Amino acid sequence: MSEPVIVTDDGGVRTVRINRPEKKNALTQAMYAEMTRALREADASDSIRCVVFAGAPGAFCAGNDIADFLKAAQGGSDLHALGFVEEIARSRTPKVAAVGGVAVGVGTTMLFHCDHVVASVEATFSTPFLKLGLLPEAASTLLAPMRMGYARAFALLAMGRPLSAQDAKDAGIVNAVVEAGQLDAVALQAAWEIAALPPKALAVTRALLRGDLDEILKRITLESSHFRDLLQSDEARVAFMQFLARKK
Repeated sequence: MSEPVIVTDDGGVRTVRINRPEKKNALTQAMYAEMTRALREADASDSIRCVVFAGAPGAFCAGNDIADFLKAAQGGSDLHALGFVEEIARSRTPKVAAVGGVAVGVGTTMLFHCDHVVASVEATFSTPFLKLGLLPEAASTLLAPMRMGYARAFALLAMGRPLSAQDAKDAGIVNAVVEAGQLDAVALQAAWEIAALPPKALAVTRALLRGDLDEILKRITLESSHFRDLLQSDEARVAFMQFLARKK
């Protein structure tokens, strides 16, 4: 059986490929932990200059594996999902995303922490958090309005209205829309271009462009606090039961 997260290095570029196609790349807590490790190692390396997030054919990431997520949350264990969103926010290594197919939940919100995003023409972006009785995460309640404006951010994050690849490009989430067969090549080309930039100048420029990291991390913590409270609510319990019943 293939590993659900495949990490490969090619010179200065590390590719982190989510590889659980039978579940449309829904993330388990173990997968979050592996992606967090990959980011930490990249930051600690002198040779890795850029990280590319990619998916398996047909899906970038379908968000949390709901059954796995509920098991971890109800068991009172630490959620590796939170560790990942904190790590991708503070990671100093530039990040490129190659989004093909669905990008649901964190599959969309993690893109606000990527420096360059390439999407295939059939990619779709959605954040149905409220439909599960929860709220958006990864500091998206801060970053999305700044990037998209309040109206489009509310439609995406609160109303759960999906975006097409072109919609996401128009909203400033995606840099380029390409044919599916070109996705990985175009994303890797961008990663090599970034990796070739002078590292010190790039680090300073990137930090200034991204803004106040403390504010971003503070918003992640605030969202997480509300998220945990809502996870115990009757609204969320009913929504999760309905979701899992539909899956069965």
